[in-house]
Amino acid sequence: MGKKTKALKCAFPKTIPILAGYGFLGTAYGIYMATSGFGVLYVITMCIVIFGGAMQFVGVSILLAPFLPLQTLIITLLVQARHIFYGIAMLDKLKDIGLKKLYIIYGVVDETFSINYTADIPDDVDRGWFMFFVTLLDHIYWILGSVFGAVAGSMIKFSTEGIDFVMTAMFVVIFMDQWKKEKQHYSAIIGLISAFGCLLIFGADSFMVPTMICILVLLTVFKKPIEKEGGYLDN
Repeated sequence: MGKKTKALKCAFPKTIPILAGYGFLGTAYGIYMATSGFGVLYVITMCIVIFGGAMQFVGVSILLAPFLPLQTLIITLLVQARHIFYGIAMLDKLKDIGLKKLYIIYGVVDETFSINYTADIPDDVDRGWFMFFVTLLDHIYWILGSVFGAVAGSMIKFSTEGIDFVMTAMFVVIFMDQWKKEKQHYSAIIGLISAFGCLLIFGADSFMVPTMICILVLLTVFKKPIEKEGGYLDN
């Protein structure tokens, strides 16, 4: 069995929960786009070029509003700022895997990062190809779900109020999955305390970046104790 095939066979089962989640989430996004007046080609292009989950939901309102490039840049940086910290966390894992890392970096979203960062990859499976196929599969799931939603939304007209809440639900599921995997919950507790503290201090519109900074600082300060006491449960 070739190393690519072996990596794909190892990666696919890990992405099945994402397939289920993106089936609903992508469909919701596709419906939202369609009922906002955008066709299937728009949806496909957004999914391929942006592949940003929350940013794509925000992008709908940006596309419908007057063209404000500076405001769009600021909103994008605020919404996607967490990806900076994903990138920092992935630096060691992306060493020595060749050009594949370019697509892996491009395709870092919450769900893909969660799998690639925490997965226990067997020694006989190529690490680079594993992460590549996790990223590719998640990307394909998102495109397919979104296209299905766009087609359905173009045929069935109904109110989409509150449909973007599926993104919040997806984050909750990811958090609970990581909570179950961890032996200790120090990192999760740090995240919760940072988020609630920054929410109270900075408000709902501005707490994301300060939260990420707090999490990064606290995880750096407590890195050794967390690594000593923590770890993931064996599956």
